[in-house]
Amino acid sequence: MKISVVIPAHNEELTIANTIRAVLAQDYPDFEVIVVNNASSDRTAEIVSGFPVRLVNESRKGLLWAREKGRKEASGQIIANIDADCVPEKDWLTRGAKHFIRDENDHFVEIVAVTGPYDYHDAKPFFRNTSLFIQKYIYRPFQFILQSPLIKNGAILIGGNNFIRADILEKADGYNTDLTFYGEDTDTAKRVSRYGRVVFSPTLIMKTSARRFKNEGVISIESKYIYHFFKNVFK
Repeated sequence: MKISVVIPAHNEELTIANTIRAVLAQDYPDFEVIVVNNASSDRTAEIVSGFPVRLVNESRKGLLWAREKGRKEASGQIIANIDADCVPEKDWLTRGAKHFIRDENDHFVEIVAVTGPYDYHDAKPFFRNTSLFIQKYIYRPFQFILQSPLIKNGAILIGGNNFIRADILEKADGYNTDLTFYGEDTDTAKRVSRYGRVVFSPTLIMKTSARRFKNEGVISIESKYIYHFFKNVFK
């Protein structure tokens, strides 16, 4: 089962090299790495070109334009999404892939996507540990409730830490390029969950940067995430 790792990158010259190194060090046997240079004006493309990965360009600035470009360029059966400041452990692909089940005819069954928590590794200890605890022990039961027969209206999907079946993304018409950033993961989760189950795995942890929280403030960022989550789930 081939996996396509898609990494959108807009002006990420300071972080992209570490992310690519971590992805290339994966112990999974069959994967490709696609970095989407999303209208960068710095040395992002130059740095990426020094690695054995596929570099594609998307001139329309926006995370969803970049994800969609990467999806269309991908050849894997599974699309793995990470951000340009993520640093996956070497078994991340292996742990993500094991959730996808195939029958005796080699057809996928039931599960359409898998996601897991962020570990904000460069944050202060209180925020880092509290955030990880909430994701590991509250998101999973909430995921179950959202997908229960009583509600069945969407799912949780961490934008820079997820695996989605390529055929399901195609059925769902890819990523919603009308969105800019907030709510994009919830929108994608809602659309793919119509075709099967989205799994939240507490052990599928992704190290990422807390730089957005540092720049804009925890309360501001969290309020935007919460607002757009419920807006997309219950619209």
